[in-house]
Amino acid sequence: MKTIGMLGGMSWESSTTYYQLINREVQRRVGGVHSARCLMHSFDFGEIAPLQNAGQWATADQRMVDAAANLERAGADFIMMLCNTMHRATPGIEAALKIPFLHIADPLAAAIRAKGLTKVGLIGTIHTMSQDGIIKGRLRAHDIATVTPNAADAAEINRVIYAELIRGEARPASRDVYRAVIARLVEQGAQGIVLGCTEIPMLIRDGDVDVPTFDTTTLHALAAVDFALG
Repeated sequence: MKTIGMLGGMSWESSTTYYQLINREVQRRVGGVHSARCLMHSFDFGEIAPLQNAGQWATADQRMVDAAANLERAGADFIMMLCNTMHRATPGIEAALKIPFLHIADPLAAAIRAKGLTKVGLIGTIHTMSQDGIIKGRLRAHDIATVTPNAADAAEINRVIYAELIRGEARPASRDVYRAVIARLVEQGAQGIVLGCTEIPMLIRDGDVDVPTFDTTTLHALAAVDFALG
């Protein structure tokens, strides 16, 4: 079994979900009392979020690069980022590593293509929805188009993530807001919806909306198990 290097803590809520998903899947596949071999660098998100919001991306990205390199030195066989937004640091991470980096959008693209879809709605942090170098560009390379919410809807999606979800709060009123935003994306031609923030599945699950949803957290975690056991 390969050792997974995890860049986590963005937020710790999503890192907890990743840890559970990966270890439960390893135990299911291998049996007995087996669990995943892993190393985690868990950031204090209270230090990372202000860098994001201030647009200090070079500093935030470099922290990801440094932590990934430390995990490689500690014995990780591959690296994964337990956060959608900070995948913007992918070029720097890949340049710094000799081991593979498992990008969150690759298993996502495979799942979308398996459903026969070519256009999806994307919800996530304001950064993930607006920046091309996180998910949208990677999906485009797989011939998948994305649509994102209008400015007001995007601001509300982002507010719920930072004010509620990263604190472990899943409020019914916010679920209704998300469902309304998703309905508007479907009206724009979205054939499915990417839950492009690792905390969003706390609020929205398959069946909550009328089109398929793609939980990047679960898809990424299962892909990590494939890689670790492959």
